[in-house]
Amino acid sequence: MRLCFASNNIHKLNEIRPLLPPGLQLLSLSDIGCHEELPETQDTLAGNARQKAEYVRQHYGVACFADDTGLEVTALNGEPGVYSARYAGPQRRAEDNVAKLLRELAGAADRTARFRTVVALASADGSMREFAGEVVGHIAATARGTGGFGYDPVFVPTEGDGRTFAEMSSAEKNNISHRARAVAGLTFHLMRNEE
Repeated sequence: MRLCFASNNIHKLNEIRPLLPPGLQLLSLSDIGCHEELPETQDTLAGNARQKAEYVRQHYGVACFADDTGLEVTALNGEPGVYSARYAGPQRRAEDNVAKLLRELAGAADRTARFRTVVALASADGSMREFAGEVVGHIAATARGTGGFGYDPVFVPTEGDGRTFAEMSSAEKNNISHRARAVAGLTFHLMRNEE
């Protein structure tokens, strides 16, 4: 079974690969010759995930799944949300996003937050399916850890032991993460209905 993941983000690819069914050949965007920026113009996580997966299926003729993830911070009325990757600007630099988030939360008593991921699967038969996952936690006062990516250095999951995602191994993060939970739904679907 061959399936494209609509990403060239090596961190995401490495995080997702061990969660998928055995025998599945995971292709990145570069593996299928897709080097353009995928459209991401919707105002919801699900909309962006569907848009990216459908774009790849239509333009490259391969079954594809795409994800979109947002960090939703209570004190910021759910921001950055769907704009998490571009929170500090179009350059999409994780360090800039984290720095802006910590500035916005300076002095905030409520630092609760949640990560949400939606995975959309555009199957070869033309159907579209969605799978969601989330994890709740809070934003640390300072960045900690060298693992993970994105907001991982400041996100402390409630189900954990007080460490940020960036202080955990990939396996530890995959036990509780939003993305792993969404991909678990995808994996279950793939194992029941081979693409």
